[in-house]
Amino acid sequence: MLRSLAIVKNERLYKNMTETENKETQPALRFKELQLDSSLQQGIDDQGFEFATPIQALSLPHSLQGKDVIGKAQTGTGKTAAFLITVIDRLLKEPEQEERYNGEPRALILAPTRELAMQIEKDAATLIKHTPVTLMSIVGGMDYQKQQRKLQNEIVDIVVGTPGRLIDFVKNRDLFLSEVEILVIDEADRMLDMGFIPDVKRLIRETPFKEYRQTLLFSATFTEDIMNLSSSWTINPEQLEVASETVAADTVDQKVYIVTTEEKFVLLYNLISQNELERVMIFANRRDETRDLTHKLRDYGIKCATLSGDVPQHKRIKVLEGFREGKIRVLVATDVAGRGIHIDDISHVVNYSLPEDPEDYVHRIGRTGRAGKNGVSISFACEEDAFQLPAIEKLLGDKLECVQPEEDLLKDIPAPQIDSSRQNERSSHEHKPQRKRRSRRPRQSNSAN
Repeated sequence: MLRSLAIVKNERLYKNMTETENKETQPALRFKELQLDSSLQQGIDDQGFEFATPIQALSLPHSLQGKDVIGKAQTGTGKTAAFLITVIDRLLKEPEQEERYNGEPRALILAPTRELAMQIEKDAATLIKHTPVTLMSIVGGMDYQKQQRKLQNEIVDIVVGTPGRLIDFVKNRDLFLSEVEILVIDEADRMLDMGFIPDVKRLIRETPFKEYRQTLLFSATFTEDIMNLSSSWTINPEQLEVASETVAADTVDQKVYIVTTEEKFVLLYNLISQNELERVMIFANRRDETRDLTHKLRDYGIKCATLSGDVPQHKRIKVLEGFREGKIRVLVATDVAGRGIHIDDISHVVNYSLPEDPEDYVHRIGRTGRAGKNGVSISFACEEDAFQLPAIEKLLGDKLECVQPEEDLLKDIPAPQIDSSRQNERSSHEHKPQRKRRSRRPRQSNSAN
């Protein structure tokens, strides 16, 4: 089979995706020019932020005036800070109209995944450090009673959460959204993809009418469905676009290897071992594929972990902490699990299987090359998924060149190094005697009573 390597030069990768509604180069905007509340400004200064990113410079002048905003921006562009600054500044400058009770937040931020919601909470915590603003996250997979106690016993200003768990608290009358003054919907396109829109609609119905609240909506794409939803949730919104991919294009070197299915793991192992890669994120399309790949990498002595939708939340947090601290060398993830991850210094992203949605390719490579640092994205395409390449090429606006991988990357790899505990576990499982199946008594019918 003909193999190929396609290297897309980043400066032309997104040449068809750099147009925005604001084509003229805007002068850099300093946060201090926005006349934010002094305690909020102090939190911004603590982070070392002086200048606003493009999406912040476009949206903040409108959102700080109380206008609704629809923003098209990817992760890593600063959109989280854009809406958090708006929310916090409003809560600080506008006193409460009437007395609030426990479980009645003034601001509600909706996110599609637990990881993203918790990252938003973490970012918000740094900004409100010097303010009296209170905050909490409400997400699935965490201690329900602990979240319930906080809602019942404290007055919380900002609630960040995922739709499913939020609805649980609304149903149980622990969370009341009638006092929400500002609503944020982050990654609306992912909400749509994951089937959360009915839940989002239900939550929004619990908030005041759109005329009596401010709404900020952010999405990576402006599809017809997204625009229809936004029109029903906003009033005369400012529609803003930022070609965030140009940021990644300047810092990410991208390669696509086309190999046979049998060669994929050999290529992956040699890439990691020969280059001594330490902070690698690998994407696969299915949960079972992430699990199998993680087990196989461990068998070969590579410290790695899985991040997918079926991993319990407490374990996901532990995995992410281990990856940040360098205890875990490789993180294997699905698209949904990896979407909300914000980890600096990821050196390489590997697409072990090409994504079924070309836009997920853009999201995947956005995990590396962040904050102006250089990164590398490597994709594998085999006979099972090479047909995805034309759609990716169409999205990128560029034809991909093809050459075969270097022979050194396909050389034989050593035998797996399964540790004794895992070997014993496997051995005991393989030789475990089969239990004798007992015949079950027929169930007595109700009529016999």
